[in-house]
Amino acid sequence: MSAEPILADAPWLTAGGTARVLRLLNADGEEARVVGGTVRNALLGLPPGDMDIATTALPEEVVRRAKGAGIKSVPTGIEHGTITLVIDGAPYEVTTLREDTETFGRKAKVAFGRDWVKDAERRDFTMNGLSVDASGVVYDYVGGIADAKARRVRFIGAPDQRIAEDYLRILRFFRIHAAFGVGEPDRDGALACIRGRAGLATLSAERVRIEMLKLLVAPSASSAALAMVDAGLLQAMIGGVAYAGPLTAMIAIERALGLPASATRRLAALAVAVTEDARRVATRLRLSNAEAKALDSMGHRWWRFAAMDEARARRLLYRLGPGRYHDRVLLAWARSGVDANSSRWRELAELPQRWTAPKFPLKAADFIARGMTEGPALGHVLTLAEDAWLAADFPLDEAALATIADQATARATREKN
Repeated sequence: MSAEPILADAPWLTAGGTARVLRLLNADGEEARVVGGTVRNALLGLPPGDMDIATTALPEEVVRRAKGAGIKSVPTGIEHGTITLVIDGAPYEVTTLREDTETFGRKAKVAFGRDWVKDAERRDFTMNGLSVDASGVVYDYVGGIADAKARRVRFIGAPDQRIAEDYLRILRFFRIHAAFGVGEPDRDGALACIRGRAGLATLSAERVRIEMLKLLVAPSASSAALAMVDAGLLQAMIGGVAYAGPLTAMIAIERALGLPASATRRLAALAVAVTEDARRVATRLRLSNAEAKALDSMGHRWWRFAAMDEARARRLLYRLGPGRYHDRVLLAWARSGVDANSSRWRELAELPQRWTAPKFPLKAADFIARGMTEGPALGHVLTLAEDAWLAADFPLDEAALATIADQATARATREKN
């Protein structure tokens, strides 16, 4: 076991809300430490992220002390010993030390305890089993420091047992590896994930969605996704073919263009070839309405960009708007087989930065003045005129607009008669 003050200078330990919570709970025979991902991130030189604190104090004692200190407490998971303390608007999850008495996935029965070793041993991965006290001493009961420094993601104890306790750990294994690991995933862990993959069917779509979207924006998303494809895991998640190549290409394109990672765009590259794919994936992962609509738009005839000139691209930009247009171009690019340095594809992708679509200048009044009456016929003639205006490349001079209006009115009248 390691117990050295290697994080004594961590600013979140010496000041701010975390330091205040630790002072509150480190008294009268009780002890509190920061646990899990925050400690891992600190060892890796990364931002601390969500702040999780473990304590020997029972939940009722945590609430009592918080009330006495004027700190708001929220019983977010009190049946499992978790109280959220809110300081200056920031949440701090405080959980009483636990050990499993029975394990069956998310419904494991737990008993509160005071044993830091047992609490560490019930966690998922060694690099997540670390804890640090208020003085910066890091406690390592599971080999997490060495694994964190080696960027090696390993299950604590027997991988099959850890997975059987919660099958979401299969996805977390690859997601944590994508975020913090290097090289190939740990062989023992990967084989255990393959053996336990039938358990993925028991997970809720909401939990799978969260892990999948986090995985897709992780630094090594491409290699982790490929490992999951090889293991036969991704296909089960999305209910269809997984396209590791387009995902790799999408990541390269985003980086070449200096774009932030987009989970939805990367999901489209991985799983969407046609709109039917988009709808299936949206259902399987219980995506939000916004995410589902974005996938559906990206999957709609993206292949037309392969032979699209800028005039046609401007018309599509007008129809879709900058955001939808941009995402669809990038999906087409990722699926084209052309590398991320293509000047032609870059020009298409950056069209919204170079050109802003004008508003359609003709109004209902222009057609009423030409004898059209209000109702469905008026809406139809407006559509005809807008199509003609787009085909003419967005003219704005009065003569061209008058010609378009006259011709649309004449056509609508012929169709009516």
